[in-house]
Amino acid sequence: MACRPPPWYQPIADIVKLMCKETVVVEGSARFTFLSAPFIGFAAVVLVSTIIWMASIQPETGFVGDLIVVLYLLYIPSLAMIVGGSASRNPFAALGASREMKLMLAYELSFLIAVFTLVVNNGGIISLGGMVAYQQANGPMLGHGASSIIAFVVALIYVPAKLGIGPFDIPEAECELIAGPYTEYSGSPLAAFRITKLMLLCALPVLLVTLFATSAWTPWAILWYVLILVFVILIKNTNPRLRIDQALRFFWGPVLVLSLVGIVLAAVGL
Repeated sequence: MACRPPPWYQPIADIVKLMCKETVVVEGSARFTFLSAPFIGFAAVVLVSTIIWMASIQPETGFVGDLIVVLYLLYIPSLAMIVGGSASRNPFAALGASREMKLMLAYELSFLIAVFTLVVNNGGIISLGGMVAYQQANGPMLGHGASSIIAFVVALIYVPAKLGIGPFDIPEAECELIAGPYTEYSGSPLAAFRITKLMLLCALPVLLVTLFATSAWTPWAILWYVLILVFVILIKNTNPRLRIDQALRFFWGPVLVLSLVGIVLAAVGL
């Protein structure tokens, strides 16, 4: 008999099932930190999603510097994973948390440079709503020279790394570390981590669309959103997992150099 694929709602069913299960806390772990970390990361993603969607739907509701706030908030889910895994007193979780910390330090710099390449190109606007309004008046940032195209490529590479999916699923590495930082998690805290990752899968492409393709509410932007998701899925399903040293060399080498070339080109008007 042929195996039937899981239904489309399977991820939702898994999360609901987790929320109904008992939460087990390891003896000797930092209980408060262990239990609070997943929900802090979840709250940060909710704030990020709200700011991005509001800026995309109603640009006038944005505030000066909300782009910087979003960049800061995007650190929190990774930090929550690091802190929660370290607080569990499990060697696999601690090793996974260490890998996540190294990976985060590797990919974040290139992404920050890519984002501020756009700021240079648009004359210093650091508001998401302002960037949407600028693109509505002057066209998508992707059409503003080679520097914007390079920034978009760097941002695309950033998305699967931030999501922690193949080939950058190094912190979890199920065949090596069981579940990495999530090893000791169960019940609603594990559900919170999974919801956070699913929300990031939606929020990060929308952020890229908002930064590079006017807003998330045009046919052009919807097409780019679908293309970004297809890219992430193809990268995940066609590449083997990298070792942590290979990922560090990749982000501190070619990706960082590419992002620096982009911001230099933006500075000279290209």
